[in-house]
Amino acid sequence: MQRLYDFLRRHPTWVDTFWAVALLGVSGLSVVNLDGVQGHHGTIPLGMAVSVVLCVVVALRRRLPEPMLLVALATGLVQVVLDVETTVADFAMLVITYTVAAVGARWASRLALAASLCAAAVAQIRWPDQHSSFAGQIAIAVFQTVPFALAWVLGDSMRTRRAYFAQLEERAARLEKEREAQAKVAVAAERARIARELHDVVAHNVSVMVVQADGAAYVMDAAPDQAKKALETISSTGRQALAEMRRLLGVLRTGEHQETGEYVPQPDVEQIDDLVEKCRSSGLPVDFKVEGTPRPLPSGVELTAYRIVQEALTNTRKHGGPNAGASVRLVYFDDGLGLLVEDDGKGAPHELYEEGGADGQGHGLIGMRERVGMVGGTLDAGPRPGGGFRISALLPLKPAH
Repeated sequence: MQRLYDFLRRHPTWVDTFWAVALLGVSGLSVVNLDGVQGHHGTIPLGMAVSVVLCVVVALRRRLPEPMLLVALATGLVQVVLDVETTVADFAMLVITYTVAAVGARWASRLALAASLCAAAVAQIRWPDQHSSFAGQIAIAVFQTVPFALAWVLGDSMRTRRAYFAQLEERAARLEKEREAQAKVAVAAERARIARELHDVVAHNVSVMVVQADGAAYVMDAAPDQAKKALETISSTGRQALAEMRRLLGVLRTGEHQETGEYVPQPDVEQIDDLVEKCRSSGLPVDFKVEGTPRPLPSGVELTAYRIVQEALTNTRKHGGPNAGASVRLVYFDDGLGLLVEDDGKGAPHELYEEGGADGQGHGLIGMRERVGMVGGTLDAGPRPGGGFRISALLPLKPAH
């Protein structure tokens, strides 16, 4: 049945032709019977010709709605002039009125409405009912006009409905494209920001290497031990800088211009304590704990951890409500750093975290995932059972290969 339905939808003219043939058969019988009853000789050929033309109108109504309307109106005029009384085939007038109102041009729709309102009255004047009074004939004309008016109203309603659904589909497609474009812009902007911050980190490491190299060259002869220590610092700092550069590869920074001025180190894990104190002073209760043995971490990992905690606490302060509280856990593993930030506030919709950052600079979870991905880590975020929001991240100490 579904295949048959799809076939009929793809071939509407075939369907209309089928009904036109059926209408022609019924109309032919009515023409013959009408002629025999009334004794009008010579009306059968004219009646059959009119029926054929009107059935053609039904068959081609969707393929050529405006021309078929004109053909139907011309046929109706021929019936009035040549005194060919109405038959079953005149049902085509209703069909073409509906079709033009639904899919035809506006001028054709208005013409069909005007003709529909006049057709019954003209027919009643041309072929009056001899057994009805003047008031009765008016009532018959009004009664016969109602189907034509309803056909036009139904067709115009279908036109409006189709236009409404087409507008909804166009709007949905446009919004989908805009959302994809906004997501791409958000990712590109966030990557550019991450690249700028990592550039600062790498530049700071290189500055340290230059200072240590100058110091080692200065004390090479007088204090070999200090020179050796400086070289070791250069070695470790250089490896760290190379690791950051590997993570930086692949991040495009189109249209970005470096700000002039000195490069300064970016926030690290030790400054999370200061961040928590600022949140507490602003009225947000924060429980901060560190588990494991703190130790120096790669600059990119420390920067990522700080930004995740900053973004999460800002979201809590903005969306958690007046009585919200938060907890921050830093766990030092042998091969990574674990982060867990939770709050018990009313929270914000998950889509809000996806679409925009709380501080107006980042892009919520998009920015967090980009940061975590840059250091080869994993991120898990979502609502907590019973309310609030939870963000968990694992940042490896070595970049993933």
